[in-house]
Amino acid sequence: MNVSLDWYKIFYEVTKKRNITEAAQSLCISQPAVSQTIKQLEESLHVDLFLRTKKGVTLTKEGEVLYLYISEAMEKIKLGETKVAEQVNLESGEIRIGSSDMCLQFFLLKYLEEFQKIYPKIKISITNGPTPETIKLLKEDKIDFGLVSEPFELEDKFTSIKVCKIEDIFICGEKYKDLSKQKITLKELEKYPLICLEEHTSTRKYIDERFKENGLECSPKYELATSNLIVDFAKRNFGIGVVVNKFAEEKLSKKEVYKNDIKEKIEPRNICIIKKEKLISKASNELLNFIINQ
Repeated sequence: MNVSLDWYKIFYEVTKKRNITEAAQSLCISQPAVSQTIKQLEESLHVDLFLRTKKGVTLTKEGEVLYLYISEAMEKIKLGETKVAEQVNLESGEIRIGSSDMCLQFFLLKYLEEFQKIYPKIKISITNGPTPETIKLLKEDKIDFGLVSEPFELEDKFTSIKVCKIEDIFICGEKYKDLSKQKITLKELEKYPLICLEEHTSTRKYIDERFKENGLECSPKYELATSNLIVDFAKRNFGIGVVVNKFAEEKLSKKEVYKNDIKEKIEPRNICIIKKEKLISKASNELLNFIINQ
């Protein structure tokens, strides 16, 4: 059976209008074209679909059965068109983001706040996790893009965009305050209990590499899941903490913790957007452009 979808659209409109002329006007085609299409549809289905009267047309029993299914299909098509239009106009849609706590708290959050003011109907889903986990989610197409901190390794099919610099610092509490008044080496730090993030994080990897560059091994006494905990541990004199400077700013300003001046230079690193070289939703692309252009 060779039936065009356009034939069903015309059948649907004629049924709704109960009048071929009015259906033709609604569809912006000629009345003879509508009549011819209905005739072709009836011949293809081997059945009369309408009873013609002076006032218009009414459905036959067979026509009523067909309309029951065609109307459901047409309403879904119209709903689909409406939903697509809403997403094109950013009146709906969803953005899926992967981000570490640090990237979310100290970089992404301010952009999300402004973006939601402009596009309040866009749904935003955020999966928190360290850099390796975010990269894995991107590979599995479970997020549209990720916010990660260096260092990391990406396959060629990924794109990385640097968006913000961060600095790793060493901090201590009152017990080790005297250390903050002098320059010390990483070698000298081996004498003190060290507080670091867990090994699977990019921050820990970066610190491990700095120690190795100087012929040393980073052997922390305390390995914690979050940088906020490291700041708290340092404040309570458990040892020397290693965190991104943003996490310690408030307590440094209140002199609840103190910054240790390290002789070896530890270069700043970057927070980066990572994404695949593929099309993503208009909403996700709009947020990416919003962040990059800012």
